[in-house]
Amino acid sequence: MKRRQFLRGAGAGVAGTALAGCVGGDGGTRTVTVDYAYYNPVSLVLREHGWLEEAFEGSDAEIEWVLSLGSNEANEYSQTGDAQVASTAGVAALMARSNGVPITTPYIYSEPEWTALVTLGGNGIGSVTDLEGASVAATRGTDPYFFLLQALDEEGLSEDDVEVVDLQHPEGQDALVRGDVDAWAGLDPHMAELELEEDGTELFYRETAFNTFGFLNFLDEFLAEHPEDAQRVIEAYERGREWALENPEETAGILAAESDMSEPVAERVFTERNDLTEPIPGDDHRELLDDLAPILEREGLVSDDADPEAAAAELLDSSFATEVI
Repeated sequence: MKRRQFLRGAGAGVAGTALAGCVGGDGGTRTVTVDYAYYNPVSLVLREHGWLEEAFEGSDAEIEWVLSLGSNEANEYSQTGDAQVASTAGVAALMARSNGVPITTPYIYSEPEWTALVTLGGNGIGSVTDLEGASVAATRGTDPYFFLLQALDEEGLSEDDVEVVDLQHPEGQDALVRGDVDAWAGLDPHMAELELEEDGTELFYRETAFNTFGFLNFLDEFLAEHPEDAQRVIEAYERGREWALENPEETAGILAAESDMSEPVAERVFTERNDLTEPIPGDDHRELLDDLAPILEREGLVSDDADPEAAAAELLDSSFATEVI
C-alpha cells in the first residue's frame, strides 16, 4: 500500500521568536497573505470559490495565498510575518504564543477528530491500559502526541509507562503496519487511509475532547492596524463555513481534488471527522488551553522564560467573530 505525504504535522511548534514586517505591495496596494491547508477544508472552499478575493474588492488590499503543510509551517509564517492569517491546531497556537509569537485566535475553523490511538488487530492492544510497557509511535510536540499524553493521564499512566517512538506521522503509520510498534498516535488523513486500505486497523481509543480544535490565527499587528481587513477575512470564512455545512460531499470533493487523498479518504476526513458548528472562541477552547499549558512546560516545549498559562489567557478573542455570527 502506497503511503502519501499529506502533512508535515498538525500541531508542531516553533523554535524562535523573530518577526518580519507586514507584507506590502506596489502602487499603494497592500497584500494580505492568508494560508490554506488540507487540514483546514474551509480554506480550500474559499480558494475554490474566490470568496476571500471577493470580500476585498474595492479595498486597498489584495489577497495572496500560501500553502501550510502543517501547523509547524503555519507557525513559521506567523513567526516571520510572511502571513497575516494562518491555521493551526490549538496546541500549536498556544506553543507559538507562549514562545513569543504575537498571534491571537479570533476564529475556530473546525472541531476535528483528526487523531486517535491506532493499532492492528491481534497484538493484544485493546485499551489505553494495555499500552503499559508497549511501544507507541508518535510525533513529539504535535496534536497526536498530546492526545497520547492526555489518554495516558486519564488512565493514571504517563509517558514513562510506555515507549514513545518519535517518528513523523507517515513513518509512524508505516511502523505500525510493519509491526515495529504496538500502537500509533494517528493523524488524519493518514489514519483514515489506513482504516480504509489496511485490514485489521482498529482505532481503539477515540476522544474528540482531546483533539485541540482548528485555530485561525491572526498577527496582533494586523488586528490592531487593519481590523476591517480582519473582519473581511472572518466574514469570508463564515460564508465558506456555511457553504461547507450545506454541501459536505462537494466540500470533500474539493479536499480530494486539492490534496493527494482519494475521495473515500476525503469523505471520511471531512464528513465524519470535522465539526464546523462552533466557530466562536469560547469556554471550551479556553479550558482545553488551560489543561495543555502545564504539559507544554513539563515536556520542555516552551522556552524557560515562557508563561503558557498567561498565553492561554491572552490567545483567544471572540469579539471579531461575534460581530459577524
